[in-house]
Amino acid sequence: MTIKERKEELRRHAAALPKADAWPLFQRFLALPQVEQADTVMVFYGTAREPDTLPLIRALMERGKRVALPVCLPHRGMEARAVLDPDLLIPNRYGIPEPDGSCPVVGKHEIAVVLVPHLLCDRDGYRLGWGGGYYDRWLADFAGLTVCVCSAQRLVDELPHETFDVPVKLVLFDG
Repeated sequence: MTIKERKEELRRHAAALPKADAWPLFQRFLALPQVEQADTVMVFYGTAREPDTLPLIRALMERGKRVALPVCLPHRGMEARAVLDPDLLIPNRYGIPEPDGSCPVVGKHEIAVVLVPHLLCDRDGYRLGWGGGYYDRWLADFAGLTVCVCSAQRLVDELPHETFDVPVKLVLFDG
């Protein structure tokens, strides 16, 4: 079985897992010294089987953090834009809410911490996403802290990965 075939098999498995309550893990994320000291934090907007990150976005904003969300660009590119009001996000072509073009672009060098989405994650920080490679391309030259919050049911010992897959630096998991 090729790596690509194995990843597809794992995506099917992950899609059948129930959505977990991530708030306890989000609280641990908020307590990280790097998050507490950060001016700007980038998170994803959870959809489908991903955890609901809207409470986290609001909690970060209440703590005075500038919050950025990813915006999908053509050719599988991605940029970060500041969230001015979480109630005014608009769905992109995949149906994922994101800031519109009036929200300022946030440079990578301005972001201290990125919370990275995943379907599954392993203990070495490799993650399985939906297969578009948006985050791997964006994270390839990101110097800050990258984090996945992972429920025990989505944590695996090892994921197949390729040279272009970028592991996160920290995996927070329950259990």
